[in-house]
Amino acid sequence: QVQLVESGGGLVQAGGSLRLSCAASGLTFSRYQMAWFRQTPGKEREFVAAISRSGTNTDRADSVKGRFTISRDNTKNTVYLQMSSLKPDDTAVYYCAAKNSGALSGRYDYWGQGTQVTVSS
Repeated sequence: QVQLVESGGGLVQAGGSLRLSCAASGLTFSRYQMAWFRQTPGKEREFVAAISRSGTNTDRADSVKGRFTISRDNTKNTVYLQMSSLKPDDTAVYYCAAKNSGALSGRYDYWGQGTQVTVSS
């Protein structure tokens, strides 16, 4: 079965950086579009960034443009989210997601368990 395992979360001061990783198994990774979402208590899950199968195309939420970069390594079945200039508002559980059809935005089919990112002021 498809498994997505996030890592790299933690506690960081405002202005700092973190790199999240998501290791995928149980799927042909290069055939899947990958994305990162985040969620805070009481709020809906929010789109953060997505990347196409080859990595050629990416999309990011306006709130993270210029600060977050999504990338992937199809030889390692891994997608990354490099986060810089972190703000307290970036505090959330970050989820990795995958789908094998459709646009970069929209509904995703498979989800990881999430990794907590906490940004202190």
